[in-house]
Amino acid sequence: MHKETEPLGIDRASSADCGTIVYSPGGQYGPRYQNDIQLVLLHTGHMNVTIDTAEHSVSPGHVILLKPGHREFFEFASTQETWHRWIAVHIPDLSEREEEELDQLPFCRPISAELNKLTDLMLDFKEGVTAESGQMRHIGIAALHLFAHEHTRERRLHNVHPSVVLAKSMIHERYAEDWTLNGLAAHVNVTPEHLIRLFRIHENTTPIKYLWHYRVRQAIEMLAHTGFTIGEISLRCGFKTAIHFSRCLKQRTGMSPSEIRKEAWQDQ
Repeated sequence: MHKETEPLGIDRASSADCGTIVYSPGGQYGPRYQNDIQLVLLHTGHMNVTIDTAEHSVSPGHVILLKPGHREFFEFASTQETWHRWIAVHIPDLSEREEEELDQLPFCRPISAELNKLTDLMLDFKEGVTAESGQMRHIGIAALHLFAHEHTRERRLHNVHPSVVLAKSMIHERYAEDWTLNGLAAHVNVTPEHLIRLFRIHENTTPIKYLWHYRVRQAIEMLAHTGFTIGEISLRCGFKTAIHFSRCLKQRTGMSPSEIRKEAWQDQ
């Protein structure tokens, strides 16, 4: 995680585990003492996390980094279910330099498609192997390095127009809302025409196409990893109706929501 030192490797991890869980409205977890380096990917609902005495509010579409040696307490959304997945890597006796490297990383950042795929892969491997297996430790370490790499890459992309960064952040956090191009542009203080130009330069697409692509991606994740009905998922992801939801998925993936869920559950 730091250019001047050996990065955390498979030989430093004694175990790695993962999981997926849906909490009922008003659910809580903890307090607990964190022994691992853990990534928590929040997909739906909301989390308030208290680490020692510091309180953090986490919105859907974000992953948080939890570090060993801290007391944690989780409170979940009061009016809806909260679904999150997690990856935990145990590395005994972190050195002072390794702790410094971890401290340089952000607490929270958007979930990337690549991190979602790694989490899918680790969950697939989990059945039939132990947390101490080479497969689990390799993927767990890879997830930590991906989190660090994405942070570094984001810092390098400082020349991306701030209106694009802000618009993407709003989409990731509030993708279920009824966004229009004019609404997005107003929130980031540019004209709709200028926002389209900026997205074409930096994302090679338009703001509304980016929004629908993100909605579809989130919907596929929910179909694969939750028991929410198709109607519930369509509402949670900002589709107008279940029919509209089915049509959008068919256009973009060639499969219906039922077919996507059936294929995902067969592979688990």
